[in-house]
Amino acid sequence: MIIVLKPKTSEKDIKHVVDKVEKMGLKAHISKGVERTVIGAIGDESLIREDQLKAIPSVDKVMPILKPYKLVSREFKKEDTIIEIGDVSIGGKQIVMMAGPCSIESKEQLLKTAKAIKKSGATILRGGAFKPRTSPYAFQGMGEEGLKIMQEVEKETGLITISEIMEASQLPLLEKYVDILQIGARNMQNFNLLKTVGRSKKPVMLKRGPSATLKEFLMSAEYIMSEGNHNVILCERGIRTFCTHTRNTLDLNIVPGLKQATHLPVIVDPSHGTGKHDFVIPLSKAAVACGADGLMIEVHPNPEEAVSDGDQSLLPNKFDDLMKEVEPIAKAVGRKL
Repeated sequence: MIIVLKPKTSEKDIKHVVDKVEKMGLKAHISKGVERTVIGAIGDESLIREDQLKAIPSVDKVMPILKPYKLVSREFKKEDTIIEIGDVSIGGKQIVMMAGPCSIESKEQLLKTAKAIKKSGATILRGGAFKPRTSPYAFQGMGEEGLKIMQEVEKETGLITISEIMEASQLPLLEKYVDILQIGARNMQNFNLLKTVGRSKKPVMLKRGPSATLKEFLMSAEYIMSEGNHNVILCERGIRTFCTHTRNTLDLNIVPGLKQATHLPVIVDPSHGTGKHDFVIPLSKAAVACGADGLMIEVHPNPEEAVSDGDQSLLPNKFDDLMKEVEPIAKAVGRKL
């Protein structure tokens, strides 16, 4: 249920409505727009007394949310959500560039990559310390040592950092070292993990599962937001289809679909979406053209020696080419790098 308040409602009156909602046994989630404040009453809607809510002087109207996902819906919040991390805004006019290696291998490797991507214009450094791998014998990541390296590189370069969390017990560790928590595709429906990061104050980037529908994707985001964390970023990273010429099929259809359905920012990962380094630049340009708020690109100083995903990683000079080729497209759709 959405409770739309009248313009210029005071904080005291907002609190009064929130208290009323909570006394009815529901959770109240506040969204402050440019002109109005909206309160989402989430839970068993049979408990809601519409007559009581409508009787409150500061309430303009009470409306049901028709979608199964509530807090992520455009019905709940019409304005785009913009997530501020330091000087970086995710979801605004600027296209945000996240780049870095699939796996952190050494400080030398990560620092060299970080300096290169920053010079090209990236603002967020990605790097895996805990790696979910298909084979139990593949490199599983450096763990906390890798996170320490990432924090050191962040201090030296000023880049925002993002790394993947694989299980709930890792949350204190990730919160200590990185700025953005990433939920990988394989964990998109790990509901206990989603609820755990939902109680964190760190922004969360949720990757779409390899066979997830738009509805399933947004319901997973709802799990995070329902626990109180509204700083959620969605990431399309390719789905599994009958095609075998690429690692996955990068579903760019979902970008405008998500933009219609939700207020949350949308990132596209063409590296995992294609699995081929020579496909990354063309798909990056297409992603920006169809409305993506940012890109996540795998970059490695020596892909031939990478311990994971070398075949989809760009050399730093190729990432620089990508930035130059994406810029005019961003400008053409009213965005900027």
